[in-house]
Amino acid sequence: MNLEFLKSNDTKNKEDSLKAGTGFMQSLSSAIRKFESDGYDINLVPRYDHFEAKGGTLQFFPRDFQVDKVVRFENTSDPDDQSILYAVSMPGQNLKGLFVESYGVGGNELSRTMIERMKWHE
Repeated sequence: MNLEFLKSNDTKNKEDSLKAGTGFMQSLSSAIRKFESDGYDINLVPRYDHFEAKGGTLQFFPRDFQVDKVVRFENTSDPDDQSILYAVSMPGQNLKGLFVESYGVGGNELSRTMIERMKWHE
C-alpha cells in the first residue's frame, strides 16, 4: 500500500473534518492565536449587561457589537473541560475581541439581552 497516499489522504480528512466541525478538533489556545492573527486582539471581560476591555475604557453593549464566529470545545474525557470561544466585533469602529465562556458551575451571570445577543450570529 502507498504510504504517501495514506498520509495525504489523512491530512485531507482532518481538514474536511475541521471544516465540518466533527472529528479532529483544534485546541482553544490555537483557535485564540488564529483569531488574534485575524485582528481579534481585545480580551473581553463579561459584565452583567456588557463586555469591558482595556481596564474598562472600552465597553461593548449588545446594541453595539456582533458575534462573528462561535467555536465550541469539548473534552470527551473530562466533561468539566468545555468552553465556547466568541469572536466579537463592533462594526464601524474597527474593534475586534474574544470572549471565552466556560461551561458548568460558576459561570458568568449575563443579562437576558446579552445572552440573546451571544446566541445571534451568522
